[in-house]
Amino acid sequence: MSIRDIVILDYGSGNVRSAQRALERVGATVTVTSDFESAVNADALVVPGVGAFAACMRGILEVQGDQIIDRRITGGRPVLGICVGMQVLFAKGDEHGTEVAGLGQWPGVVEQLDAPILPHMGWDTVRAPADSKIFDGIADERFYFVHSYGMTKWQLNEKTFNRASPVVTWCTHGTDFVAAVEDGPLVATQFHPEKSGDAGLTLLQSWVRSLY
Repeated sequence: MSIRDIVILDYGSGNVRSAQRALERVGATVTVTSDFESAVNADALVVPGVGAFAACMRGILEVQGDQIIDRRITGGRPVLGICVGMQVLFAKGDEHGTEVAGLGQWPGVVEQLDAPILPHMGWDTVRAPADSKIFDGIADERFYFVHSYGMTKWQLNEKTFNRASPVVTWCTHGTDFVAAVEDGPLVATQFHPEKSGDAGLTLLQSWVRSLY
C-alpha cells in the first residue's frame, strides 16, 4: 500500500528533491508543488527547510504556507517539518539579534546553539522517549544534522494542550536542543531523515505508515 497524495511544499527552499526521493523509496507517491488547494487537501504535507529562518519564512508566506499548515493542523491532517521546516513551526527565530515571527504552532524562540563549534554538522545520536512512534526500533541509531540554531527551551501553549501530550526527542551539541517532536498530526525533525541512511528511511517509513 502507498499513500497516493503526499505533497512537499515548494516555497523555494532547497532539499526538496532529496526528500522526494527518500519518500518514494519507502513507498509514497509524492508531488512537489506550491498549489494551495493541493497542499491543503493532500493526505500528508512535508515542509522542508534549508538555510536561514527569515528566508524560509518569506518563502512560506509567499505561497500562503502559514494558512496551509494552520488549516491542516486545525483539521488534524498530517504535517512533517524537516530542519528549518521544523524551526519555523515555533513562535520566533532569532538570527544575529533579529527576531522573525514563525508559524506559532509551538511557543518559544529558535536561537543559536551555545556550542564551541558551529554548525552542528554530521551524524549524532538522539534521546527518544520510550513512547516515540517514529523512533521505534531506531532510537539507538545516528541521524544527520546540519544546523547552527535550535529550540533549547521546550514549552507548551494552548494549541499543544488541545492535542495529546507531545513526545519530544532531544540531542546535545554544546547544549540540549529539540531533535524531534511528535504532536498529534504535527511531526518534525531537526535532522534530515532523507540524508540519514537506513535509519532515516525507517523513520520516514514509520511516518508514512502512520498515515494509513
